[in-house]
Amino acid sequence: MTDYRGVAAGDVAAIHQLYALQSHLIDSGRQRDWAATFTTDGEFHSPSYPEPVVGSSDLEAFAGRFYSGAEAADEVHRHVITNLLVETAVEAELTVRGYLQIVATKRGGDTRLVRMTTITDRVIRVGDEWKIARRIVSRDDAPRNL
Repeated sequence: MTDYRGVAAGDVAAIHQLYALQSHLIDSGRQRDWAATFTTDGEFHSPSYPEPVVGSSDLEAFAGRFYSGAEAADEVHRHVITNLLVETAVEAELTVRGYLQIVATKRGGDTRLVRMTTITDRVIRVGDEWKIARRIVSRDDAPRNL
């Protein structure tokens, strides 16, 4: 199979690598590199935080606070992304959906699930790379709007 839902297999593999890279970067305190996986005007929207994070410098600061918070709590935090679904949106643009777990392990202690979320991303080609233009995080514990 060379493509699924109009997405070339090579692009699907590149997206999986991008998401793995993002997880490793934010969890290891490499906030500048993590921010660089977004477009320069990239957006991060999550109900876990009071305001959207927009632009490279704010994304970098956000990732720095995430890592510093884990360090201050004497914990190791891990982003675990699974079940990625990559679909074509328009030319040179993809929609990527996935499940994102944040897991925390107390140094010398137990591991706990901090939150279970879904992500919906708008990903665009910038030169030879895929970058995230907009991420929307939804928490599984959020009340339903009926």
